[in-house]
Amino acid sequence: MIQRGLSVVAFVCLAFVGPGVAWAFETAAREAILIDETTGTVIFEKNSQVITFPSSMTKMMTIYLVFERLAEGSLSLSDTLPVSEKAWRMGGSKMFVEVGSDVRIEDLLRGIIVQSGNDATIVVAEGLAGSEEAFAREMTDKARELGMMATSYRNASGWPDPAHVTTVEDLSILVRRTIEDFPEYYSFYSETGFTYSGIEQSNRNPLLYAGIGADGLKTGHTDSAGYGLAASAVQDDRRLVLVINGIDSSQDRASESQRILEWGFREFGTYNLFEAGEAVSDAEVWLGALDQVSLVLADDLDITMSRAARRDMTVSVVYDGPIPAPIAAGTPIASLVIEAPDMMTVERTLLAGEDVGELSFIGRLGTAIAYLVFGPPATP
Repeated sequence: MIQRGLSVVAFVCLAFVGPGVAWAFETAAREAILIDETTGTVIFEKNSQVITFPSSMTKMMTIYLVFERLAEGSLSLSDTLPVSEKAWRMGGSKMFVEVGSDVRIEDLLRGIIVQSGNDATIVVAEGLAGSEEAFAREMTDKARELGMMATSYRNASGWPDPAHVTTVEDLSILVRRTIEDFPEYYSFYSETGFTYSGIEQSNRNPLLYAGIGADGLKTGHTDSAGYGLAASAVQDDRRLVLVINGIDSSQDRASESQRILEWGFREFGTYNLFEAGEAVSDAEVWLGALDQVSLVLADDLDITMSRAARRDMTVSVVYDGPIPAPIAAGTPIASLVIEAPDMMTVERTLLAGEDVGELSFIGRLGTAIAYLVFGPPATP
């Protein structure tokens, strides 16, 4: 095996944090996860796979299913849904819908997102699935489809139920899919106020008022869950996703969520190491019309890394060589390996950047004779 170090001086001083490897950090949250949206890198996590209660963060899935219907065209913002007595009587936070009335989807979205209306979630659930129980089953099915394998829904609002559970890791999946799947509707989550039935209410998400680039998503609170928040913020075209739960108070939720996001933006950056199709290095070719073939990546390689720890990262190209010709462009022939102390190794497949044909018979014969007389070529 030939292992060749990649000599790129610009990368020698960088430190790497691989996907799934979280940096040490302390938080008062019982459960937490902080993710770079572009790379999917988990910057920080605490009990992220521990079962917890989603409280009103449940409503993100209710909204996801509405967004999905809007995107596919089976529902429009101007459509209306009827208000049942069950919805009207629902306790907790309310949009204050009137029994027997019909409410526009656009108003229901704002009533759920901005006002956290439990009554509005039942209007949506009954209107779209016939009953809240049927809608909750649809919510759970969608969770499985999205990869939220630890999540089970029993209602559309997050009303306490011992079987209504999730993890902050699962909720982070829902946040990221909401942002990625429905950019045309995601702006609902950044609205700070909504008036319905003459009652004006403000969005409970404290980060929307903090001036840190937050544009969503949803708070939650029950006695068993504590105070939680699923949030996202953008600074300098870089998006972070945060989910926390189990905070002791709404004030602590506001300060702790802001502190974690500010830490993530301050201490970490996301950098593009290679573009798709860019020549990363070359591999030696045996009996080919070319002595070397360029090695390229199929996709861009973006890395989220600590701004503080910028030493000891190594980037190398590994392959069994020389590579015998013929070689077709796009053939996997090498690996790009990125390593740093105490961090997960990242490995990406490298492809042949061009076709390399065989030498003619005379050329192959000459190379074979040279090999017998002089031995294999030296490798750096």
